[in-house]
Amino acid sequence: MAASDAACMGSFNDLIYGIRFLQGLAESSTFVGTHYILGSWYKPGELGKRSGIFTCSGLIGTLFSGLLQAAVYQWLFIIDSVITFPIALYGFLVFPDVPATTKAFYLSEEEILLANERIDTEATRRKSSLTWNSAKRILGRWRWYGCSLLFAISGETESFGSNNLMGQWMKAIGGYTVEQTDYYPSGLTAFGIASTLICATLTDATRSRARWPVLVWFSICCLVASIILLTGPVANPVGLKFFAWYISGASYAGQATTFAWANQICHDDDLERGVVLASMNMWNNVVNAWWSIVFYPATDAPRFQKGLYAMIGACIGTLLVTYIVWYLERRESERVRRRVSVESDRYGSAGQVEDVYSEGKDPKNDIKE
Repeated sequence: MAASDAACMGSFNDLIYGIRFLQGLAESSTFVGTHYILGSWYKPGELGKRSGIFTCSGLIGTLFSGLLQAAVYQWLFIIDSVITFPIALYGFLVFPDVPATTKAFYLSEEEILLANERIDTEATRRKSSLTWNSAKRILGRWRWYGCSLLFAISGETESFGSNNLMGQWMKAIGGYTVEQTDYYPSGLTAFGIASTLICATLTDATRSRARWPVLVWFSICCLVASIILLTGPVANPVGLKFFAWYISGASYAGQATTFAWANQICHDDDLERGVVLASMNMWNNVVNAWWSIVFYPATDAPRFQKGLYAMIGACIGTLLVTYIVWYLERRESERVRRRVSVESDRYGSAGQVEDVYSEGKDPKNDIKE
């Protein structure tokens, strides 16, 4: 409804801002909620690919919206509005909730039972609400801080694509038609889709299920892109500049991987997992609210010098925080392994220890960071 109203607003900017605010308020839970649901149905080692597919669905929408905008700009809002109603109905009927409470009509009793058995842990069996004690538990660990800081910074590496800097650059240097300035930046989104699917699939395929290499990959791509765009004439060589803009699309791979990583880190505490995922998205939006205004004003086109230096800073910050999160996760895992070893000696065998933990005694829940 907001999108269809926007199509009829014309120049009533204040009203459009209000409609956009209400639209954002209504859809704010969708992104985080979907990642939470994915983490509720899939094991940590299966989340990369699923998160990647979810992220790519949004990127494909962005890709087609750029193509539609070149042809029918105002109709784009009406098209968005029309397709939203069946999607909303589809989500209401098909969204599965979590395995313990699902009433999805397309799942049999055997399939629901299997889903619950696959992810049966103390975390899924223990139902808790957000209280002062649980808040202290969550804030007393490193996970909330580490994951929130990671996406607050790494999310800004998507700024080239989310602010359509390539389109603004093409318009500022001249020589391109309106259609070309709408079509050509779609290559950045296409590279992001390919990068997301490949990286997400590879992280699930590795034995360690390591997510950090993806953040290193897209940080390097964005660093290289920024350096290329900072050096030499603003428009030449054109092929090299296009290459730089396109490889910056690798940053979209970080979204799926970072949320899969957070799901993986917090898999032993459902309440903490929900809080951490929501916090990651919230802090990224808090930074986003002013980041683009400060570093990527349209008046800086075509050089965007402030923005390019900001991108270099965001990439370096992403690499540093990625190392911190990786280190803290590894330290926590080592403590769990040592505790398992101690319990193994107490109960006589590792198999008996696993039986004890399967009854609801998850050693990770005793660890306070």
